[in-house]
Amino acid sequence: MTDVAASQSRFASLANPTRFIALAGTILPWLAALTALCFAIGIYLSFTTEGDYQQGETVRIMYIHVPAAWLSMMCYSIMAISALGTLVWRHPLADVAAKTAAPLGATFTFLALVTGSLWGKPMWGTWWVWDARLTSVFILFLMYLGLIAFNKAMDDPGRAARVGAVMILVGFVNIPIIKFSVEWWNTLHQPAAVIRLDGPTIDPEFLRPLIVMALAFTLLFFTLHLMAMRNEIWRRRIAVMRRHAARAAQAGD
Repeated sequence: MTDVAASQSRFASLANPTRFIALAGTILPWLAALTALCFAIGIYLSFTTEGDYQQGETVRIMYIHVPAAWLSMMCYSIMAISALGTLVWRHPLADVAAKTAAPLGATFTFLALVTGSLWGKPMWGTWWVWDARLTSVFILFLMYLGLIAFNKAMDDPGRAARVGAVMILVGFVNIPIIKFSVEWWNTLHQPAAVIRLDGPTIDPEFLRPLIVMALAFTLLFFTLHLMAMRNEIWRRRIAVMRRHAARAAQAGD
């Protein structure tokens, strides 16, 4: 019981924004360095592998498109967990995590859509088709934009956090649709080739740079997310200080 209590105490300490800022300041330089290293290795592997016998050099778009698509879904999943933290556990940093993740998720989703179009034109002969996978990812992009607009429009931080959390959880239904759309419906996208119960079906020559680039993009997300959370905490503190100063000025009048 002592170990459990100690673990809960350490977890609860992270709810303190001041301690979180200090921890982020310690982690960020190492995380950024590791991100840069992974990108250097991943880019090197991406340009030194042979082109695909069918797709030629356009296969290299995969090393950006696939990680961006993974991150678009992972980011929303993190937002859903943060939404539960807001509604169920009342964690003071949960809303900060969800709010700051939305612009990152929108960016990765947009990158996935753009690179997918660039990859699809030579492979499918068209920039865009309204198949299940593309349509559901486009809806995800619109959901991100809607959440960003909602956060900008709301003046009451507490109400915005609660309503936004409900919206995030309702929208999470789109994530399994994106994931399993290629199995549920007839789409131009191929089924999963990396994360499979019977092992990856992609050639190891392409799998190695893909995994490294996926790791690099994931580390980039966490680096940017920590930075954004730290900035959001500072922004909220400044907003509170300004409100207190305005009230004090009114009381003095």
